Amino acid sequence: MTRPPRTLVLPPRLTASARTLRAAALRRGLRIVEATASAAPEGLGGPGRAGWPEGAGPIASTAGTGSAGTGSTGSAESTGGDGHAVHLHAGPSFADIAAPALGIALLEAPADWLARLPRALTRREIRAMPIDEAYRLRRPAFVKSPNDKSISALVYADGSRLPGPDAVDPATVVLVSDVMTFAVEYRLHLLDGAVHAAGRYAESGRLRLGPADGDALAFGREVLAAAGTTLPSAIVVDVGRDDEGRWAVIEANAAWASGCYSADPDRALDTVLRAAGPATDLSPHDRGFVR
Repeated sequence: MTRPPRTLVLPPRLTASARTLRAAALRRGLRIVEATASAAPEGLGGPGRAGWPEGAGPIASTAGTGSAGTGSTGSAESTGGDGHAVHLHAGPSFADIAAPALGIALLEAPADWLARLPRALTRREIRAMPIDEAYRLRRPAFVKSPNDKSISALVYADGSRLPGPDAVDPATVVLVSDVMTFAVEYRLHLLDGAVHAAGRYAESGRLRLGPADGDALAFGREVLAAAGTTLPSAIVVDVGRDDEGRWAVIEANAAWASGCYSADPDRALDTVLRAAGPATDLSPHDRGFVR
């Protein structure tokens, strides 16, 4: 019996990385469904609903199976209705709408993962705290949201420069770290406890794509040896080297929302499919890392 193709759902606006992953998915024979709206319609079902209400979902038909222009089209509900797996690659805003309705489990690192790493892996002090506490900072610090972009990742002169309580819930958790400058930065796509794909994405703070060198891969393996069990089976971790030659973890990102940059797109796609797939396929380990 022929197994039905898997589906990869994409958001309305595609980044360069999303287009690269779409091409890789088509080569593999996945069915591609691109959204035509970024918000769920009124009447979207509550928890436990397996799909969009009939004729009302924000996802519409686009691409086919095998290669561009050769497959059938249909709604997200119809593509997921024959029992095959549905996956997702999108930013957090769209993913938070689409994933529950499609039965997709989104894997991500714990909000305080970076703050709990040994100092030997971060080379700087990092704390996870409510933004209400961060308002009291009286020194420059790098502040960001742990798993989305609700708080812009920037160096803030002090806590008064952060978005105020009129714009952000005071209980919102942020990561506050010492300022560290990286000479070169790499993105590592981790899968099943190994560095599955990798590439350079920046030098001296500027986008500069290229291959990952051996030292970056070796540091990735060091991170996995020390903290691999504290991550889901599929995740992206950015690492970097400063001007003094010290290696450090920059941050962890959800693979389903991360660009592949210069990494092998076929191998990067492997991490995306695992990081955002059917909730019914979750391993016992990954159940503790669902967004």
